[in-house]
Amino acid sequence: MTVKITPNDKGNPAGKLADAELHFVEGPLDGLKLIGFSVWERRGSSGSRNVTFPARQYTVNGERRSYALLRPVVDTTAQNKIRDLILEAFHDFEERAALTR
Repeated sequence: MTVKITPNDKGNPAGKLADAELHFVEGPLDGLKLIGFSVWERRGSSGSRNVTFPARQYTVNGERRSYALLRPVVDTTAQNKIRDLILEAFHDFEERAALTR
């Protein structure tokens, strides 16, 4: 699997740094991608980043809610591996971008 980073060049919404996709290169998901990840700057802190996962929004009694499309089966820390992989890919992307300036 590889991570594709697309920077948020428009700066809108505020704090959103990039979108990320997971591209599968082997196994039963070969040739497919999972979209909907975003890298965000944490509010009130410089340099601290967070990753949001794909989610679907729905409305109940006029109230907007959402549920995650990628969820752990048992181990709630399983998402940390993907989050760390995306943050690492974003860090590498930033370093490459800095070298080309």
